[in-house]
Amino acid sequence: MTATGRELPGVTPHMSPDQPPHAPPVSLRKDGDVTVAPRPAAPPEAEGCLAVAVRWPVRVVVLLLVVPVRMAWDALVACGRVLRRVLWQPLVRGLGWLAHTFVAVPAGRLWRWVLAPVGRGVGVALVWLGKALFVWPWVALWRHVLTPLGHGLRAAARGVGAAVVWLVRYGLVVPVVALWTGFVWLLRVLFVWPAQWMYRRLLTPAGHGLSWLWRTLLVLPAVWTYAHVLTPLGHGLRAAARGIGAAVVWLVRYGLVVPVVALWTGFVWLLRALFVWPAQWTYRWLLTPLGRALAVVGREIRDAFVMAWSAAGRISRAVFGFLGRLLKWIFVAPVVQVWRHVVRPAGRGLRDHVWRPAAGAVREAGRAVRGALAAARASARQTRAELRRALFGAPRKEPRDPLSR
Repeated sequence: MTATGRELPGVTPHMSPDQPPHAPPVSLRKDGDVTVAPRPAAPPEAEGCLAVAVRWPVRVVVLLLVVPVRMAWDALVACGRVLRRVLWQPLVRGLGWLAHTFVAVPAGRLWRWVLAPVGRGVGVALVWLGKALFVWPWVALWRHVLTPLGHGLRAAARGVGAAVVWLVRYGLVVPVVALWTGFVWLLRVLFVWPAQWMYRRLLTPAGHGLSWLWRTLLVLPAVWTYAHVLTPLGHGLRAAARGIGAAVVWLVRYGLVVPVVALWTGFVWLLRALFVWPAQWTYRWLLTPLGRALAVVGREIRDAFVMAWSAAGRISRAVFGFLGRLLKWIFVAPVVQVWRHVVRPAGRGLRDHVWRPAAGAVREAGRAVRGALAAARASARQTRAELRRALFGAPRKEPRDPLSR
């Protein structure tokens, strides 16, 4: 609505003027929630006579072909579900229960109460034996033999090194430095100072004279020749070359390029007249209508398959639903009654009067075995402590060196 009370074209009372006409209408509630109204359905497209003529024969033929396939497929799916529910799932559950009861549980108890304690005891004994045979002797050898010997060798090496450094410094380096200093002074007196005097008094004046002669006899005549002879001659040659180049360009342009362009234009027009325009006419007036007709036929065949598959599904569900109810009344209901009133009470009686007493007796036996194993471990631990105390004495109270561990 505008300020004058008139409605804008394409805007419903639930739409704001800023909202595009193609968007779904939006309304605001009193509590602030925003609701979006459903978009109106688009008007159906106009169908041609070809689609109407092809639709129903194709749908009838496709329905007759699809119904047996759909019923066979639904039959296979139903058989697979029955086999999975009746055979596969109970078999998997039974095998899992058997594996858990007769393999996993006994193996876990054997590992926890037999193999693990025995392995711990053997590991502790092997560690103690390895330390006694390999670690502690080498630690004692390092601490009481090799370390003092190393300190003595280091002190001796330091004394010998200091003596060798003093001898090399005052017996070799100082005399060589003094001899080299005298040799350098002699080279300066005999060669460097005479060469400097000769360069300053003889070579420098001679060089200035030769430079003046070079500039007067060669450089100035060459500059005059370039400025007054070669430069005018070069300008004349450049003007002649420009004239000849312009003539050659005119001849090539109007004697070769223009005829070639005209010939190429005519050849292109001939190609269009012979190939392009007939191909365009064929595409526009033959292939496009044929393609549209084939598209209509293909769309109708696709819709027919979809409709036939859906209808065949309804027929199949009705047929197999009736067969399922019939099988349920004939086979499943008696089996359920037998399971509910015969098998399940018998199984509960076996569980309460046979399985649970047997399991209680097995648990009591397991507790007795675990108690015996615990007593054996305690006695073995006490015997090991007494042997250690008898061999190595009572443990020391002060902290031990980390190397002795």
